[in-house]
Amino acid sequence: MIARRDPFQAIADPTRRSIIGMIASKPLPIGAIAAKFEMSQQAISLHVRILSDCGLVRITSEGRNRICEARLEKLEEVSVWVDQYRRHWENRLDSLENYLEKIKKQKYGKRKK
Repeated sequence: MIARRDPFQAIADPTRRSIIGMIASKPLPIGAIAAKFEMSQQAISLHVRILSDCGLVRITSEGRNRICEARLEKLEEVSVWVDQYRRHWENRLDSLENYLEKIKKQKYGKRKK
């Protein structure tokens, strides 16, 4: 059984994150993507394949070129997951801020008397 790839696997690699960033604003041929990296076009093609398997990139053919287009809506799963932890840490920081404010009032409130 082959494991399903997901967006988390795709963004775990810095090269794949860079590729997503490059094609987020406009589709590019694999050759143009590969030219920006110090690795072979075969290596970039493998990264693009993983992104495609995860649903983050759509590959189309135009003549001999393979064009890569970002499918950023597929990152929603990652965004939802990150947001739950963002809320957690915002709540923790709010609690810390309230606690520090309470201590500050206790400390400086006593001096004013």
